[in-house]
Amino acid sequence: MKKRKSKEASSSETLGEQHHQADGETLQHDASPIYNDAQEVAASSDIKKKKKKKKKVWEENPGIAEEEKEIDTAKEPNSHSNDERKNARKIKLKKRLLKEAEKADKRGVCYLSRIPPHMDHVKLRHILSQYGDIQRIYLAPEGDSAAQAPSKGSRGSRDRAFSEGWVEFTNKTVAKRVANMLNGEQIGGKKRSSFYYDLWNIKYLSKFKWDDLTEELAYKKAIREQKLALELSAAKRERDFYLSRVDQSRALSSIEERLKKKQKVQEDSGPVAKVIRHFPQKKPIPANAEGNKAVLSDDILDAVFGGS
Repeated sequence: MKKRKSKEASSSETLGEQHHQADGETLQHDASPIYNDAQEVAASSDIKKKKKKKKKVWEENPGIAEEEKEIDTAKEPNSHSNDERKNARKIKLKKRLLKEAEKADKRGVCYLSRIPPHMDHVKLRHILSQYGDIQRIYLAPEGDSAAQAPSKGSRGSRDRAFSEGWVEFTNKTVAKRVANMLNGEQIGGKKRSSFYYDLWNIKYLSKFKWDDLTEELAYKKAIREQKLALELSAAKRERDFYLSRVDQSRALSSIEERLKKKQKVQEDSGPVAKVIRHFPQKKPIPANAEGNKAVLSDDILDAVFGGS
């Protein structure tokens, strides 16, 4: 009996605990929004406390406050700073372009109407650099060698012949002085050089810039490419026409060969009798067919149709 009572008491306790847990869960479920609101209030209060502490620290140490503000501004994305950087870059590029334009206005270009044989841009720069600073040199190849690429066995510009050239000096006055001083004079240098006895043919080009030369060269290159394209298209047309004629001639020759073979076969087999085919046809109607037709009398027609 005591055992049974103890078992019943334990079972009743477990049931009570289960009901108590269930009631607690329902209460927690019902009180969840209230609990969340309480959490938010507590978090906001913590944030306020942290801000108050920061203010106190900043008031005591102003240097720390400035550093933290700089860090915060660096972390935040700032579109104005990007725009300012872009504008600064544009301004720098404009300044560079203006400086280069000013430098280009100060430069002068000299024209060489004849380039001695075996002279290249390296030798020309070595000779003319004695009289002033040189920026750029361009030597035009002679004849069709401008469009041709140098061969593997050639030694680059040493084996090339140049017809004319342009030399750009850093200063206009130097270019004028060099042109006036050297025009018509002997090149000189070492006696063993191949152009020792040649004469300078040099002239200063006033109001002429290096950009004008590049534009002219680009224009000539475009014209040359257009001519090459036209020549290639004409050559392709001629080739296609020739190939079509070749195909036609082959077809005609094959037809002639077949006819010749047929003739040989007929000659070898002897005369072949012609085959005449007969097809059944209707007899033609004579021209006087209307006169031979039987004509009905008027009496028969009146009897059929009841005429008076």
